[in-house]
Amino acid sequence: MNYNMFDVSIIIVCMNNLSNLIPCLDSIKKYTSLSYETIVVAYMFSPENLSYIKQNYPWIKIIESKEIRGFSENNNLAIKIAKGKYCFILNDDTVFPMPVVDLLFDSIEKLPESVVCISPATYFKNDEIQSCGRPRHSFLTYSLFLMGLWKEQKIKSKYTYQTGVFQTYDIVGAAFLFRTEVLKELGMFDEQYFFCPEDIALSTKANQMGYLFFVDSNVKIYHIENATATLVKTATSPAAVKGELNYYSNSNFFKYFLLSILVVLRSFLKLCINIYFYILTHNQKFYIDIRAHRNIIYSVFANKSPKDIFVKYYNQIKK
Repeated sequence: MNYNMFDVSIIIVCMNNLSNLIPCLDSIKKYTSLSYETIVVAYMFSPENLSYIKQNYPWIKIIESKEIRGFSENNNLAIKIAKGKYCFILNDDTVFPMPVVDLLFDSIEKLPESVVCISPATYFKNDEIQSCGRPRHSFLTYSLFLMGLWKEQKIKSKYTYQTGVFQTYDIVGAAFLFRTEVLKELGMFDEQYFFCPEDIALSTKANQMGYLFFVDSNVKIYHIENATATLVKTATSPAAVKGELNYYSNSNFFKYFLLSILVVLRSFLKLCINIYFYILTHNQKFYIDIRAHRNIIYSVFANKSPKDIFVKYYNQIKK
C-alpha cells in the first residue's frame, strides 16, 4: 500500500462524546496545514450525534463502530485504512494550542530512520504538565504504583522531562506520531488489551526490535483527562485493570496473584474513601467511583478476558 498519499493520518476514537470530539476537531482544523486526513472512529454513536458530525465536519472520514470493541481494536480499524506516511493517534479529549502535527512531523523527519515515533509534551488545561516522555514500565514499577510508591508523572530520568527533542522509552498514549509502515509491521495494537496497557505493550515490542521513541518537549498539547465522570467508567476501569494484570504478570501465576492482591487492597481502600465522601456530599462522581472499584475487586480473579469484563458491566449500565 502507498502510505504517502498524505503526510499524516490523524486517528481519533470517540465513544459518542461530542463535548470532547468537537473542540478536538476544531483545533486540528485551526492548526494543521500539512497534507493530512482525519479518521474518526465513531464508537457506539447515537444517530443524532453521527448525523451532526457528518453534517458539520464533512472533511473527516468516519468509521462507524457499532459492535463492542476496545481502544486497541477501534484504533486498528482506522490504522488499516490509513494512507498517511505517519499515523497520529490522538485521544478525543485533547486540544491543540499550536500546530502540533506539523511540528512533530518536522521533528521526526530530521531524525534517523530508527526513530519511528515522536510525542508532544501533554498538559492539563491549567497548564500544569502531565507528561513529557515516559519511563520504562515493568512488573516492579506497576507493583510500586499499586502500593503508592511510584507515580509516573513524578519520575525524572533520561527518558523523561528533558528539554528539546530527546529519546524516551514508552509511548505517550494520548498523542503520538508513528510511522505507518512500521506500525503495521508491528501488528498495530494488541487487541487482547481492551483499554490498557496497549500503548505500553506496543512500546515494549518496538523497543525489543530496536526501534526508538522520541519526544519533542517544545510541542504542547492539552489533555483534558477524566473531565467528566460517567457510568461507562464502571465498565472501562475493571477491563483496564484486568489488561494491566495480564500484561505485567506475563502469564506468571505468582506475579498475577501478587499483583491481584495489591489491586484488591488498593481498590478496597479507594472504595471506602469514596463511600465516605459520597455519604457527605451525594456527589455522583463518588458514586461512580464506588461502583468502578467494586467491579475491579470482583473482576480480579474472574476467569474472563478484559473484553468479557467490559461487556458484563457495560450491559449492566445499559439496563
